[in-house]
Amino acid sequence: MSNQSTVTEFLLQGFSDVRELQILHFVVFLVIYLAAVMGNLLIITAVAIDHHLHSPMYFFLGNLSFLNVCYISVTVPKCMVNSLTNTRLISFSGCVAQVYFGIFFAFSELVLLAAMVYDRYVVVPCEAKTPTVAICHPLRYRVIMTRGACAQMAAVSWISSCIYSLLHTTNTFLLPFCGSNVVDQFFCNIPQLLKISCADTSANEIVDILCSAVVGLFFLISILVSYIHILSVVLRIPSAQGRYKAFSTCLPHLVVFPLFISTGIYTYLRPGSESSPYQGMLATMLYSVVTPVINPLIYSLRNKEIKEALGKISSQIFFTKSIFTS
Repeated sequence: MSNQSTVTEFLLQGFSDVRELQILHFVVFLVIYLAAVMGNLLIITAVAIDHHLHSPMYFFLGNLSFLNVCYISVTVPKCMVNSLTNTRLISFSGCVAQVYFGIFFAFSELVLLAAMVYDRYVVVPCEAKTPTVAICHPLRYRVIMTRGACAQMAAVSWISSCIYSLLHTTNTFLLPFCGSNVVDQFFCNIPQLLKISCADTSANEIVDILCSAVVGLFFLISILVSYIHILSVVLRIPSAQGRYKAFSTCLPHLVVFPLFISTGIYTYLRPGSESSPYQGMLATMLYSVVTPVINPLIYSLRNKEIKEALGKISSQIFFTKSIFTS
């Protein structure tokens, strides 16, 4: 080790060495990135402007959309720059930032998804002609899900994510990197960094696996238990229309959460020494790139109030534009 120099930069995994394919990758990622940013910003704008959407569910949805924009911005822009400039380099500090903020926004999203489940546990709309009826706590919803309580849940997600991400990032970058600097991934993540450290990483792998397992199982079990209670109450609603309306409000979350947590568990619960770079790349693509893109589609296409709010915004923009052009 005395003859080896300390790593000051890393080489990320590229998608291709052919220049034409690199340009194609840049275009594809640019379209994906713009779609994710525009879709999530539309939801944020709709929630902020339309007073009909000033409810706990849409407060959490707006926060989730903001996290999606931040999360995809951690990795995709650097990947696009590398493809466009035909380079694979990332500085040591840039790698640290990708690891920290990647874990930070991923964990924040996980906590926020759990908060959204709790909101669905407390209240789910029933029939269209009846007021909002709480599933498990009918008379206490306005007392439980106050603005202060929602803000506290959002603050908990940010603070806990900051601590969790700091622990994992510190645990990783206290290791020496003095040999290979090739990361078998299109961005810096912990399993691949542990593979190239020139120290024994078995203790780090155990800590990462235990932390990921405990956190993942805690949120998975709590969310499953909540939805079991929700399902048991929904099935007792007498009308088929009421059951469909109640269940449809939970369906988007049931699609997003399994995809997000399953790919994350696959990536971080496997020891770095045993993970395939291609399988790992596919899994990380699903939860770091695909999820922020499909979230706006899932939550907006099946949500009548979001579509109406976006329609009002579009009409106002068109009306304002016609005034200025006339």
